Parts: sequence; C-alpha cells; structure tokens
Amino acid sequence: MKWRALPISAGAQLERENNFIGQSTAFLDAVERASLAAPLNRPVLVIGERGTGKELIAERLHRLSNRWDGPLVIMNCAALPETLIEAELFGHEAGAFTGATKSRVGRFEEADGGTLFLDELGTLSMGAQERLLRAVEYGDVTRIGSSRPINVDVRIVAATNDDLPAMAEANRFRADLLDRLSFEVITLPPLRVRDGDIDVLADYFGRRMASELGWEDWPGFADIARAKMAAYEWPGNVRELRNVVERAVYRCGREGKPLENLIFDPFESPWKPIPRNTAATGKNADAKPSGDPVAPPPAAPVGDLKSAVDAYEKSILEDALARCRFNQRATADMLGLS
Repeated sequence: MKWRALPISAGAQLERENNFIGQSTAFLDAVERASLAAPLNRPVLVIGERGTGKELIAERLHRLSNRWDGPLVIMNCAALPETLIEAELFGHEAGAFTGATKSRVGRFEEADGGTLFLDELGTLSMGAQERLLRAVEYGDVTRIGSSRPINVDVRIVAATNDDLPAMAEANRFRADLLDRLSFEVITLPPLRVRDGDIDVLADYFGRRMASELGWEDWPGFADIARAKMAAYEWPGNVRELRNVVERAVYRCGREGKPLENLIFDPFESPWKPIPRNTAATGKNADAKPSGDPVAPPPAAPVGDLKSAVDAYEKSILEDALARCRFNQRATADMLGLS
C-alpha cells in the first residue's frame, strides 16, 4: 500500500513536491497525529532527524487548518547570525541599529493570520527565546527600536533535531518557552525503522528520475541493490535515499536492466584529497571506507549457545511487538508465525 497526503486546496498548490509516501505503522501514526492536530489553534513541535520531512509536516499542519488561506512563513533559525535573528523575527524601525535605513516588518507580522514555521528552533539565542515567549503567550511583538507592541494572530509550528528537554535541563533553552510550544509534539521516525518504506520510496524516486530522463520503462532494482538499501543506516533519511536512487538511475545510463550499483557516498574517490592532519605523516588512520554498508562487528564469544539464541529470539519478538504496537496478530503475521 502506498499512502499519499491529500491534495492541497485549489490555488494553493506548493511549487515543490509535497507528497507523503510510506506504508509503515510508525510513519502513518506520525502523519495521522499531524492531521488530528492541524485544526487546533495551538503550537506544535515537530521533532526528527535531518531528512525525515519536518517541513512537510509543518505544511500539512497549515494546509489542513482553518488558516489554510493565510500565509505560511518559513524561517530557518540556524541560517542567520545571532545578531540578526531578533530583527528577522520581530522587525525593526529605521535607525534602530547600524544599517537599518528603513522600517521592516518581521516574520511574525508577515505571518499574521497564518502560520509561522520556525525550523532549527534549538539554535535560537536566549535573548530571542525571551522575546519569543511573550509573542507566543500574548500575541504581542515589538519591533526593535520601537516601544509600541503590535498584536498578531499567528500559529507557531517549530521543528528541531535537538533534545530540547535536555537543553532546558542544562539551561540552554528556556523551560517556560518549551512548555508553551509543546502542546503537541510529533516525533518523525527515521527511515531505518520504517518497515517496507525503503522499497516503496526507492521505486517512487527511481520511476520519477527515469521519467525525467525519458526512459520508456522502469526496470526496478536488482535484489543485491535492495539488500544494500535495507542494510544501510540512512543517516540522511529520505533526502539521502532520494539522492542515492536518483544518482544510481542517471549514472546507469541504460534501460531494461534492473539497477545494481548504488553509490552511498558521492565523495568517495581514489583521488580524494588527503586531510591536512595526515598529509605530514603520510598516514590516514582515521579514514573510514564508505560506499557499501559496513558489516556489523563479530559478536562476543558465546558460552551457552541455547541461552544466547533464546535471548536473541526474545529481542526480535520485543522489537516486533513494539513496531506493531503490541498487536500479537500483526506481530505474528510480520514474523511469519502462527
């Protein structure tokens, strides 16, 4: 089964692709939670590793809300130096600081009546967090250089791959701001735990790239390529998978034969420059081969084979039960058991 997000309303289609593709329980649960939270006028935190689709979830939260016809303003908090973040968020008056030759509205004012998506929330400075706290609590923002607050109607959706509770414990993130932003927290599963989704996504990206190249047919992947994709950890998640698949298709250069060769690390080359810290000694002890997934290290010596096998079976069953939300019938079907 392939699951796709509902089409965005007419006239509001995003320029870039906004499809959700997947069939795993973990993935569908996250998307369903976003759909349930969308109509509520409450802040939402989206947590996930890079490449898991946090911005797509933010778009879904906006488009399925009653603010769908309002602006969706996106700000990457990590893309600006600390000195400019507050001016970008709240705006400034002319002469507020060097270079401020005219007044400028901030992202909060731009998002009035809509949604403000704050990506990389964990990089905000403590000063910006303090001002953001008041904006979230009362809807009031004050431009830098002004003493007159402006009331705005903005829904906050924020995303991060940081551990915000741990940051709050270490006094690197305001606990009171975290309380106000965490009405709902949607944690996106990494690709490596999305059972069955790697094949579905790989075929989708492969077909799309083959069509872009003008191929008449999509030959699919050979078993060896699928095994490599299943064994790889995908630190870059769906974004990395898309790059690997599209790279394999265009480098293949032929139709009709299932694809076998995958390049996981495009930087790997026999002519790769030698790092400066190893050039002087002529050694590269820290270099690690990349490309195909690395086999796991051998297990520790086993003293009692039966106990080791029993423990391994138990861990498999516990993991399968958790993935199937402790539904015994679904777990048995997944493992091929009665």
